[in-house]
Amino acid sequence: MRIFQTYGLQASYKPRLRALRRGAASFDEMRAILLDDRFGAIHLLEPCLAGDPSAFLTAGNDTDLQRAWARENGLPGTARPDDILLAQIEAHRTEVFYNCDPVNFGNAFLRRLPGSVRRTIAWRAAPSEGADFLDHDIIVNNFPSLLDQYRAQGVRAELFTPGHDPEMDTYAARDERPVDLLFVGGFSRHHRGRAEALRRAATIGGGYRVVYCLDPSRLTRLAETPLGLAGPLRRHRRPAEIRSVATAPAYGRDLYAMIGQAKLVLNGAIDMAGRARGNMRMWEAMGCGAAVVSDAGDYPKGMVAGETFLDYSDEREMIAAIEQLLERDGEREAMARRAHAMISTRYSKSAQWEAFQRLCE
Repeated sequence: MRIFQTYGLQASYKPRLRALRRGAASFDEMRAILLDDRFGAIHLLEPCLAGDPSAFLTAGNDTDLQRAWARENGLPGTARPDDILLAQIEAHRTEVFYNCDPVNFGNAFLRRLPGSVRRTIAWRAAPSEGADFLDHDIIVNNFPSLLDQYRAQGVRAELFTPGHDPEMDTYAARDERPVDLLFVGGFSRHHRGRAEALRRAATIGGGYRVVYCLDPSRLTRLAETPLGLAGPLRRHRRPAEIRSVATAPAYGRDLYAMIGQAKLVLNGAIDMAGRARGNMRMWEAMGCGAAVVSDAGDYPKGMVAGETFLDYSDEREMIAAIEQLLERDGEREAMARRAHAMISTRYSKSAQWEAFQRLCE
């Protein structure tokens, strides 16, 4: 089975990637650097990570990477991203197309696929009313309520989960964790509920070291200049308590290293999937050996409140859970070990690959 996987890179990650690639020119060199940095690795299939000759991996919206392939394969400099991706699929003789960036490569792209492609599968873990990618044979994610929304639109939708990146194990083994409480995520005016919870957590007592690796929106960044001291931009400013512990967003191995320094990771879902929970931060935090406090809901198998993480239903419970785990080292460390053991076995890369192969039957 010849698998082709493409995924998308966040715009805010690309400056880091360009710095890591300084001096690299070839497609193989540039892709190797991307893979070594582990960005999005929990979503990458085992054969793609292992360099299996039957598998091909790329990031379709990575302009630098894709133009390198285009140059090496005789495509004109004016070739569009979809033209390059299509040429890669044709050269690979793809049988199964796994599209983790269906918003950029949707139905119009599917109509151009060569006859060798016998199955198309898309990962999409967000609401997509009016989506233009529903012609994929299967849409997958790990949120049952979102899957039901796709099924209601007449699409075959199946449960599929991220897989533990074994590179995380080195970070999980670290004993020295100088950061007491870590949060990693986005921040914009759409995160009002998250903002209040983060404000409260930033002010916990006890002299704890709190770090928030935040990816602020463009308006938030502008609002925190002198232009945002008055007028309509003011509502986009982050509370002072959050600004005092905020640092730059972390990606790739920097993210792994940051979690590997943290005793406890605070997690909170954006309200997009009802009670369904299990965002990528759960996989990353548990995989890198931190204890987790996350909002109450319906979690994937193995993520059991009270056993592999603590949950909360409101800000009072959140603060109580944070304080409980920071005050009780033995309990926190045992919970983190249980979570890592669970995530690295139940959700291993081999288990993820076996589940994917079943989708292709």
